Amino acid sequence: EVPLAESGGGSVQSGGSLRLSCVRRGFNFDSLFMTWVRQAPGKGPEWVASISSGGSNTRYAESVEGRFTISRDNRKNTVYLDLKSLKVEDSGVYYCAEGGYNTWAGSPRGQGTQVTVSS
Repeated sequence: EVPLAESGGGSVQSGGSLRLSCVRRGFNFDSLFMTWVRQAPGKGPEWVASISSGGSNTRYAESVEGRFTISRDNRKNTVYLDLKSLKVEDSGVYYCAEGGYNTWAGSPRGQGTQVTVSS
């Protein structure tokens, strides 16, 4: 069973905002890099953002830089993704995964949370 559970998705208009959450069950969350990825219909997964285990280092895809913010609360075993100035092309299923920018692809993902942005 995958120990990750995403939530917070929804339907918003272009320019709107959402906050996604991902809770990881189990131990050692504070030793893990965490990543958000998204997948649009008919496309492969797209890396969005990653955060270091302590939260001090973050990295973003160019397409979301300046609009999305990744953060984490290790006391709550939770990683967040704040989405602002949303665009139609941001629509998709958002997943969290263990690992960083170049290691998430081999890790399990949760069930995802749907983000739909309308014009």
